[in-house]
Amino acid sequence: MSQQAEPPAAGAALRYPNFLLFQFARFLLVCGLEMQSVAVGWQIFEITRRPLDLGLVGLVQFLPGLLLFLAGGHVADRFDRRYVLLACYSSFTLCTLALLAITMHGLRGVGAIYGVMLLIGLIRVFNGPAAQAFAPLLVPASVFPNAAAWGSSIFNTATILGPVIGGVLYALRGTPVNVYETAAAALATSALLVARIRLPHGAQQISGRRDLRSLLGGLQYVWSNKLILAATTLDLFAVLLGGATALLPVFAREILHAGPRGLGILRASPGVGAAVMAISIACFPLRRRAGVRMLVCVAAFGVATVIFAVSRNLYLSVAALFIVGATDMVSVIVRSTIVQLTTPDAMRGRVSAVNMLFIGASNEFGQFESGITAQWMGTVPAVIAGGVGTILVVALWSWLFPALRRVDRLTQESLAIAAEQDLTETQSL
Repeated sequence: MSQQAEPPAAGAALRYPNFLLFQFARFLLVCGLEMQSVAVGWQIFEITRRPLDLGLVGLVQFLPGLLLFLAGGHVADRFDRRYVLLACYSSFTLCTLALLAITMHGLRGVGAIYGVMLLIGLIRVFNGPAAQAFAPLLVPASVFPNAAAWGSSIFNTATILGPVIGGVLYALRGTPVNVYETAAAALATSALLVARIRLPHGAQQISGRRDLRSLLGGLQYVWSNKLILAATTLDLFAVLLGGATALLPVFAREILHAGPRGLGILRASPGVGAAVMAISIACFPLRRRAGVRMLVCVAAFGVATVIFAVSRNLYLSVAALFIVGATDMVSVIVRSTIVQLTTPDAMRGRVSAVNMLFIGASNEFGQFESGITAQWMGTVPAVIAGGVGTILVVALWSWLFPALRRVDRLTQESLAIAAEQDLTETQSL
């Protein structure tokens, strides 16, 4: 009977004050980092005029996660996640102030920017797992799919406003100084909001183990749970191949001739699509066949990426990126719900760290992959190849992981049934 229960009301998650505080803080954090990202990308391309250097921004942010993701997950399960987040948000603020100081001192090369972006990547090692594992503590499990949808819509609203504000502020003065000033103010405020969150004593289950087995627990859990493995690796390869975000300065400047304002609009377009889709899912939940819908949407993500690559019209490019964001959001909501509802709280930090490694690989390392393939093949052919590769990955994953296709409702019971069916089939083979 529990599996047939109706999804919670559209605004169910919004009734919890801690959830609202956390989402407002996260909104300001993402908005500030997105503003900063626009300024960094435009600064670097203005100096070097090489797509590869844009890709290196992603690489230096990805490397700390590749090396230290196990430590990030362990910290999220060993210490109070609220304090971990407070330390991370404060550190992001200091990094933005460092970019401001470097710019005001007179920027002649890109080495200093890469150094700060490396520090930001290091902070993300600890922020990502703590934030993902913290979110389920703010609402009941039955409300979490609704919370995931609203959280994604708020997140993507920030990804819309951040690039637009950053692009406009940069264009107004022709310098990133006021971009970094505004971003630093947003990040500092986000830290103050996190400090106001109060959870009941014992809300987080602290892991007491400190041995190597505990450190590797997240990897072992993901590998043994084929449903989590399928959802996270599908997102990894789809965005790794199909992501063109790092190359948007090239499209804005040399292909679409749209300038900094156009870059801000292009950067915001996936966020607009994602926010619209997230709000739609919050109001009209995915009631049935969530796994199939995820696979179809990731394939559509690849098709939209190809359309963007061949477009020479700003409006068509914006529309294609809108579809990219909307289809990716379905994948994000389904994946995050699968990961959080099928993982015990005491392991959520370590499992989230593995998930964040995959996200980091698809985003930050994906930027490097985009930059190096664009340098080798040319910008447009590289993006086309990535979109086609995404479609092929969907076809392969739908065959390799039947459990993902079987996911029906986004409830703990339905996810357990899909995972159990897959385990039964595997043992029979």
